[in-house]
Amino acid sequence: MKKKVLTVDDSRTIRNMLLVTLNNAGFDTIQAEDGVEGLEVLEESNPDVIVTDINMPRLDGFGFIEGVRRNEKYRAIPILVLTTESDAEKKNRARQAGATGWIVKPFDPAKLIDAIERVTA
Repeated sequence: MKKKVLTVDDSRTIRNMLLVTLNNAGFDTIQAEDGVEGLEVLEESNPDVIVTDINMPRLDGFGFIEGVRRNEKYRAIPILVLTTESDAEKKNRARQAGATGWIVKPFDPAKLIDAIERVTA
């Protein structure tokens, strides 16, 4: 059975890159444009892992991660942050919100797939 990945990013280019990378690696990919849509899609999709950006309109990645972790049903889903940010304070904030890992854009497809495989093993 294919693993399901929910990606949340406001950049169409990044969403397209993630879709191609993940689908070529054999994952089912569900996408959302920001944290608000991510929480809505989460209700319907039950993903194995989430990949989210931090800087997004309406609800940023920190708020999205907190929203996911507030729901007991989704507490065990690994969340990888994929962002241009590399600030230690922001990494720590994401970790405290419930993020599992942090990957800096631009991403290396092989490293992203490896990280997803590790957190879903």
